[in-house]
Amino acid sequence: MNTLQSTEILETIRMVSDQNFDVRTITIGIDLHDCISPDIHTLNQNIYNKITRIGKDLVATAQHLSAKYGVPIVNQRISVTPIAQIAAATGADSYVSIAQTLDKAAKAIGVSFIGGFSALVQKGMSPADETLIRSIPEAMQTTDIVCSSINIGSTRAGINMDAVKLAGEIIKQTAN
Repeated sequence: MNTLQSTEILETIRMVSDQNFDVRTITIGIDLHDCISPDIHTLNQNIYNKITRIGKDLVATAQHLSAKYGVPIVNQRISVTPIAQIAAATGADSYVSIAQTLDKAAKAIGVSFIGGFSALVQKGMSPADETLIRSIPEAMQTTDIVCSSINIGSTRAGINMDAVKLAGEIIKQTAN
């Protein structure tokens, strides 16, 4: 069993106090595949219930770990399955209500932010991916702690130029 040397302990204390050492973020990943429903209202309720059930102890756990080890934990984050995959079965023409559900659930459990309002389009864009991308401006305008992303390329798949064009238009629209 390894024991900490007093020099290591002092070095850690100096890092925390003098160099503002902290843990930037702890994240819990939540798979939402079992929330899928063809009805968007049922989907939203399933998402809210799962996030609040699985993530309810994240903030308290972060506070406990921070107190136990004396290292500040700045943010607590939830990351969910990319919503374009989860919402595809609804056939909805907008996923803004899902972004709002993510925001509501994340706020209910007190986390700093929630990611996953996302589309993975590096290999092609499905109608659900396009719906999510087109929902981003309103979703970002009507939520506070939701993070959105679009994966438009990778080394292996290359770059989806149709997605680049659409993402550029949406980013510009979101900025306005």
